This record gives sequence, C-alpha cells and structure tokens, in this order.
Amino acid sequence: MAVEWSGSGPELMITLDRDLPLRAQLEAHLRSAIRSGRLAADEKLPSTRSLAGDLGLSRGLVQECYEQLVAEGYLTARVGSATRVAAMSRPSGPPEPSPRVPSPAPVRRMVADFPSGVPDLGMAPREDWAWAVREACRNAPNTAFDYDDPRGVARTREVIAGYLRRVRAMDLDASQVLVCSGFAQGLAIVLRGLARGGLTRVACEDPGSIGTVTAAAEAAGGSAIPVPVDEHGIDVAALAASGARVAVLTPAHQWPTGVVLGPERRHELLAWAREVDGVVVEDDYDAEFRYDRDPVGSLQGLDPDRVVNLGTVSKSLAPALRLGWAAVPRGLADAVAAEKQVADRGSSGIDQLALATLVESGRYDRQLRKMRVEYSRRREVLVTALETHAPVVRLSGLAAGFHAVAHLQDHADEQSVLEQARERGVGLRGMSMFRSDRAVTPPQLVLGFGNTGSRAIEAGIRTVADLLQ
Repeated sequence: MAVEWSGSGPELMITLDRDLPLRAQLEAHLRSAIRSGRLAADEKLPSTRSLAGDLGLSRGLVQECYEQLVAEGYLTARVGSATRVAAMSRPSGPPEPSPRVPSPAPVRRMVADFPSGVPDLGMAPREDWAWAVREACRNAPNTAFDYDDPRGVARTREVIAGYLRRVRAMDLDASQVLVCSGFAQGLAIVLRGLARGGLTRVACEDPGSIGTVTAAAEAAGGSAIPVPVDEHGIDVAALAASGARVAVLTPAHQWPTGVVLGPERRHELLAWAREVDGVVVEDDYDAEFRYDRDPVGSLQGLDPDRVVNLGTVSKSLAPALRLGWAAVPRGLADAVAAEKQVADRGSSGIDQLALATLVESGRYDRQLRKMRVEYSRRREVLVTALETHAPVVRLSGLAAGFHAVAHLQDHADEQSVLEQARERGVGLRGMSMFRSDRAVTPPQLVLGFGNTGSRAIEAGIRTVADLLQ
C-alpha cells in the first residue's frame, strides 16, 4: 500500500557520483527503487523542485529524468497532479511458477467466544480518550515533550495516588507511585527491584497467572513456586513452607477462581510477610468491577511497607493503551525506578497527561459506571442462560470482574467439552490451562463475558448446553 504524503512528497535516499553523468545515475536509482519495490505502486514522488534541491541538481535535469521514466512506463504524470509510480512498473518477463497452495479450510461460523480477561473492546472510550489527548497536548508546557522522570509525570502520579486513596483505600503519596506500561512491565521491574535485595524466590497462585509470574521471576534471576488456592484464597501455610519471600496474588478477586481473600487470611498473609521480611505483590486487575458486595479494600492499605500494588487501565479503558502503575513501599521506590529507567526511560508522557486529564474531568469514573452496568447485565444473562439450558452447572466467582467459573459434573471430560464446543463454533477455556500441573480435574470452565455480547452469551450457552451437562 502506497503512503499518501502531504506537501511535496517523500524524501528519497539517493547518492550521486559527481564525476559521472548525473541524469543517467538518477534514472538508474529510480528504476532500481521501483523494480525492487522500495517505491511502491502509486507512491507519490517528490516534486521536481524538492528533489532537485535535496540532490543539488538543476530542476530541468530532474524534469527530464521524470519525463524519460514516464515514457518508459515507470511513472505516471498528470497536469496538476503529483508524479507517481506506475501501477504496472515492473518489467515483464516469463512468469515464475506459483507454488501450489492448498485451499484453505472453510471458516466455521463463530457462534460465541468466551475469552477470559478481555474487556469489551467496543466500549473503549475513543472519543473521551481523543479529547483527553488533545487537551493534554494543548495545555502541556514545552518541557512536557522532553524526557521526564522515569517514575512518571509528576501530575499523573499525584492524580493516580489520589484516585487509589479514594477508590482503593490505599495509604500512599505520589512519591510511591511509578507509572509503567501495563501489568507485565510493572511486575517485571518490581521483581527485578526486589532481586537487588536478594528476594528472588517468588510464590504465585495455583491456579493463576503462573506463566506470567514465572517468566518475570526467571528474567529477574529468580524462580517461581506455585502455591495452592482454596475457597478462602492463597494457602498461607503452604506459602510459608515454600521458602518464598515474595508472593504475587490477586486478593480482591482471585484469578481465575474468583474467590476473595478473606479477612483472617489477609492478616495471616501480612504476618507471613513480616515474619520472613518479605513482600506481597498485589495484582489489582479488576477490583473496580464489583456487583453483589461492598468493594474490597487494597491489601496495601493494611501494610504499606510490605505490599506492592499493581494496577492498570487495561480493563477500565483498553489494553492497547499500555498504561498502569506500581504503588511501592518507600524503601523499594528507588530500586524499581532504576529498573524502569533501564527498561525504557519512562512511559509516554503525553498519554500519562491524558490519563490524568480523564480522571480529573470525571470521565474516567463515568466510563467505569457505564461498564459496571453493562457487565452486570451480561452476568445476569449468563446466569439465566445456564439456569435455563444447563441447570446442573454451578457458577462461582461472580461477585466481581467479567468472568465466572462453571463447575461441570465430576465425570465430565474437560478437554472433550472444549473440543466439541469448538466444533460447534463456541470458544471455551478450561481451568486446566491455569493450573501448574495442567490437571483436568475437577472439570471447570473459565467463562469470560467482558468482550462477549448478551445475545452471543445466550446463543453460545444454548449451543453447548448438552455438553455442559
């Protein structure tokens, strides 16, 4: 696809030997660029005046060159329009035999897909975000376009700190906030910062985001140990026996089982951290979306010196924005900031200012309210569809977020259910993919409804109802 340039057209990398005929060289360079595809069909060429100025040639020489290539069929020119590369500019020759490519299999119509961890991408606040970026660019001082503190833009860190105090009952100030490019980077730089102090043995929830935590721990020079989760959250006794001094977990809405870390278990966890001189890394991935109970406050608010809180706008706005934050203990802030500096010198300053603008304007909260209403509606559709078409299936983990766990009958074959559902055009995910040993028992499904509309939810459940029972 040709680039549509404004003004006089694109710049061209052409070098000329002043001791040889200049027009012949220029023609040869342009022919070669067109034949090789460096200049694509319909690509706009620089004006003769512009190219002559760039190369230190007379405009008449460049005009003669263009006219010659037009005559040869390499270029097209119309009065009042730019000179362009001709659509059929490659010299003809014997056609090369095309490799035999098997016909693609017919695409099966997708009835419904239930991906977990994906918000409704169609609800991304495009207009609000575009407005916030415009406002940020319009109001930002010139210094905002320079390299900034790798921890993040000061104003944005202040806004995030205020938001976390207000919404998540956290105990922090802006000096403890570091802006990062999403959860994965936040986790990576925190674990590298902890590794500087010798904390390299990292516990992760099982089932959970085992692959992500393992990769980050190993990249930091450490290792990850899966620790089981029960109906009250992470097993603190098993955590203590693991020898880990860092624990990465999702206390507000455990991923993917959906259980909430109970008050007693929370205190046991923080007592463990103090006893081993360790750190809890709290993944606050969907804490804003609660339905049937009061919001659960952040662990960080209970012990700011022992808890790192990681959050993002991936669920509330869109994953593509790659914006998040790490709220770290004061004693860890410098080490994590140093790792951020090495990683990328800091996240996009303009995007940070846009996020601050969005929060301060109230549009961020408005977006969250809108999404809560929609996800709550879809949750009810999922519950009703299963009650109607597969009443033996029990759901859990529905108090927050936009996924639920469907508990199949004990004799069900999880893998077979997934395969047969796929054949019918329904995408399902099994709990086994989140377990360290990939065990398929007990058979469970993780049903995401964030990016699945209400009609698709009902149709999908109806299509696979007999498999679920």
